[in-house]
Amino acid sequence: MPILAALLIVLLLALVFGPGWWIKHVLKRHGVERPDLPGTGGDFARHLLDEFKLPDVKVEMTDKGDHYDPEACAVRLLPQHHGGRSVAAVAIAAHEVSHALQHARGERAFALRVNMVGKLIWIDRIATGILLLAPVVFILVRSPALVALQIVAAILLLAVHVVVHVVTLPVEFDASFGKALPVLEGRRYLSAQDLPAARSVLKAAAYTYVAAALGTLLNVARWFRFF
Repeated sequence: MPILAALLIVLLLALVFGPGWWIKHVLKRHGVERPDLPGTGGDFARHLLDEFKLPDVKVEMTDKGDHYDPEACAVRLLPQHHGGRSVAAVAIAAHEVSHALQHARGERAFALRVNMVGKLIWIDRIATGILLLAPVVFILVRSPALVALQIVAAILLLAVHVVVHVVTLPVEFDASFGKALPVLEGRRYLSAQDLPAARSVLKAAAYTYVAAALGTLLNVARWFRFF
């Protein structure tokens, strides 16, 4: 039994940390500076947006992860991707610009994803509220079963993060392989030798939100430790 328990813990840790580690590995591996590239990730993003006739979409630097903000109409890139000249910077820029293109075209799947992700804020608040109230409920009612039920409910709510991002994976894959990869192949911004690396980066970009969502499950472990 101890061996089985240890194996289950290892598998759980691999599930939670594995995707995030793999994404970081891919981005680091292909994030080596390439002076031979004609511009930075930020330059390429601006070039693509202008080419797609999206001059109102801004390109900004951020420290909160590469993403496209549909409310601000802004492609935001980490410093190493905004100002860096690397395969990773170019591929990530193309991926995020593809989200801007999905938004501009009014693609239904993208709109659905934005709507679902927006609701995750309220789900987080509800789950946190349930967990914070659990000790109070125990003091007032003295019912371990009721507290356990609250914890299970909060865990299920936090797990919604993973479900939402898995369900909306087609939006990410469309951005990476339906839009960004053809652009990289057609514009010859990267050499043929760089395209396999770009595909790896685009795959990592597609799974980024799922990996982040899995990380939210660590909150469950913290709450268990608290109780």
